[in-house]
Amino acid sequence: MRPLIDVCIAGWGSYIPMYRIAVEEIAKVWGKSAKHFRDELLIDEKAVTGQDEDVSTIAVEAAKNALRRACISPKQLGAIFVGSESKPYAVKPTGTIVAEAINATPRLLAADLEFACKAGTESLQCCTGLVGSGMIEYGMAIGADTAQGAPADALEFSAGCGGTALLVGQKAKTKDPVATLEGSFSYVTDTPDFWRRPKKEYPSHAEAFTGEPAYFTHTISSTKMLFEELSLKPSDFKYAVLHQPNGKFPIRAAKYLGFKREQIDVGLLVPSIGNLYSGSSITGFSAVLDVAKPGDRIFLASFGSGAGSDAFSFTVNDGILAKRDLAPTVARYIKRKKNVDYAIYSKYRRKIVV
Repeated sequence: MRPLIDVCIAGWGSYIPMYRIAVEEIAKVWGKSAKHFRDELLIDEKAVTGQDEDVSTIAVEAAKNALRRACISPKQLGAIFVGSESKPYAVKPTGTIVAEAINATPRLLAADLEFACKAGTESLQCCTGLVGSGMIEYGMAIGADTAQGAPADALEFSAGCGGTALLVGQKAKTKDPVATLEGSFSYVTDTPDFWRRPKKEYPSHAEAFTGEPAYFTHTISSTKMLFEELSLKPSDFKYAVLHQPNGKFPIRAAKYLGFKREQIDVGLLVPSIGNLYSGSSITGFSAVLDVAKPGDRIFLASFGSGAGSDAFSFTVNDGILAKRDLAPTVARYIKRKKNVDYAIYSKYRRKIVV
């Protein structure tokens, strides 16, 4: 898929809470070994929200950082989409909260989107469509989530908190465009590998089923079809970012597709902050933009259980150099951390209901 009008990333910004919990801390509470999660799934610790943080606060901070880099007025935004599976309200949009907080209201479209872990790139596709058709000049795509995982479940070890905002604009009207979209491809099927029923606190998952027929089939298929459409191959890219439910899956998928380890290392964040769900792949993309140089080509592929994958190709523009230092980098947020024990983690994540 290619837009009618050249579309670019005008600004980008992320936010990761400062608190962390190590896999050993979770493992000792439930009498499990942390070795599997650290050595096999490559998860060392995960990011945890504070008591006053949720998806809306994460999204607002990320949006502010993206605006700083884009150097535009919030009033120029024509749309804000927030992709999440852990939004604070069952019935009330998070997009309007973000729009009001950054002073973008009232002349814009706002909506919340869901598609498990690919809701962030789903938001990006929607913004690309609106901007690329000329309906709006700028749109903001946000992917943010907070950790959802039942006590002692594998997800409790891997599900982190954080998110990213990507500000999309018409390239011809954007001062110092950051990266130009070359094209995208989406691939979806009804593959029920992960779900959460209404009124259920935690999601369920089909364990090993989430691998072959879900993550790998969809990620590999969207990637191959994008390469075919754009006549590209793995060696054409400087960086590659894939969805990170753990550290093992993206490494395995990248190897199968023909990417080298050095192409994915910069965007591989799950060892230090966990799986950010809707914010996972686009936060890896944000980390790559923090270091990429003009002329670099970046590959991005998400995965959402249920199931689907969005794949993108971007080329980095000269404008990235003028905007990089205008907001905190992902690496800076990762470095800014404070570890907590399981009791504090349970309190902050409201696992203990009083």
